[in-house]
Amino acid sequence: MDIISVTIVALGTIFFGLVSARLRQSVVTAPMVFVLFGLLIGDAGFRLLEFQLANNAIYFLAELTLVIVLFTDASRIDLKLLYREHNLPVRLLTIGLPLSIAFGTLIAWLLLQELGFWQAAVLATIVTPTDAALAHVVVTNKLVPIRIRQSISVESGLNDGLCLPLFLIFLCGARVAEHPESTTYWVRFTAMQVGLGPLVGIGVGYVGGKLIEHASRREWISHSFLELTTLALALLSFGAAELVGGNGFIAAFCAGLTIGNVSRALCGAVREFAETEGQLLTLLVFLVFGAVLLPQAFANITFLGFFYSIMGLTVLRMLPVAVSLVGTRLRRDTRLFVGWFGPRGVASIVFALVLMEEIAIPARQEVFAVAMATVALSVFSHGLTAYPAAKWYARRTTATKKLGAAAEHESINEMPFHRY
Repeated sequence: MDIISVTIVALGTIFFGLVSARLRQSVVTAPMVFVLFGLLIGDAGFRLLEFQLANNAIYFLAELTLVIVLFTDASRIDLKLLYREHNLPVRLLTIGLPLSIAFGTLIAWLLLQELGFWQAAVLATIVTPTDAALAHVVVTNKLVPIRIRQSISVESGLNDGLCLPLFLIFLCGARVAEHPESTTYWVRFTAMQVGLGPLVGIGVGYVGGKLIEHASRREWISHSFLELTTLALALLSFGAAELVGGNGFIAAFCAGLTIGNVSRALCGAVREFAETEGQLLTLLVFLVFGAVLLPQAFANITFLGFFYSIMGLTVLRMLPVAVSLVGTRLRRDTRLFVGWFGPRGVASIVFALVLMEEIAIPARQEVFAVAMATVALSVFSHGLTAYPAAKWYARRTTATKKLGAAAEHESINEMPFHRY
């Protein structure tokens, strides 16, 4: 990126920041603005941002951002609290998530003739993780019942990390199907990635978290370095896992989850970073998405691919959610609300970039195009509907609360949400 590009991006960030509070309670969201800004200054617009898909800086930014997002989102999850009080996100993750991938794989395999079974599974896994930050007003609106807000945000905080092992397994399955003679290598590679990643992440999170917590109690560490050293654990877990043959993203996720459950005193520092520097990284990913990734995707997308993207945001999300919530006594409009607000964001973008950069499989350009179209549709459809839908749903559930106790209004302890 040259100095002109840096200047333009900085000016755009400043201008948005000046009106960000006014826009928060509107249909305009930060990801929408940065995607549009990227389109304006990128390949589809004035070509002021000099980036190409093959540029290593894109992969570095995207991978760094996902490491931070996985770590910070996982760190806010209290597993004991999740098990004790948060049965809705548990249902969404243990029933809804597998069904979404299964249905998505089947429909992609039947609908997109250029994809084999494994490529269809890769596509379904890329577009399944949700990013609640794209519908920030939904998970922060105090009029929406806390149980429902928490279901959407907790699901979002965990499903990208849970999809990672499946993504790697399906990628390697596609490679083996193409080159059966390499089966032994890819089985060993997958086992190391999926096995060593969690071990390294848990080890780094536990030992590093305890050391930082001990130093903090002794007042050996300043507040600013408390934040920096805690976030350095995310990078350490990523790097250490990659060095020993594990998957760095899985390691960062497991490190954050470990920190959040054995060293909760550090979670405040993690949230502070996520709300400032982490937010900037995420928005830059959306800018690059609009400037570089989206024009390339739309140049290669087919009608059936675009139709699959629409299905991925509607039927292939809503039906598994509805099935997972059977027996919860939730109202029909609640099931519809939770089913709709499963936006796709940073995780899907980075998974698609990993597909393009690291493991070559047949028809990966087609998979990439459909995945990026799904993210683009999600950024705008979920962004535009978040504020009015939250107001509509809040009115309906407020009326229900006045009539008496309902499943939506069961009391739970809140896990903090951050980003945007």
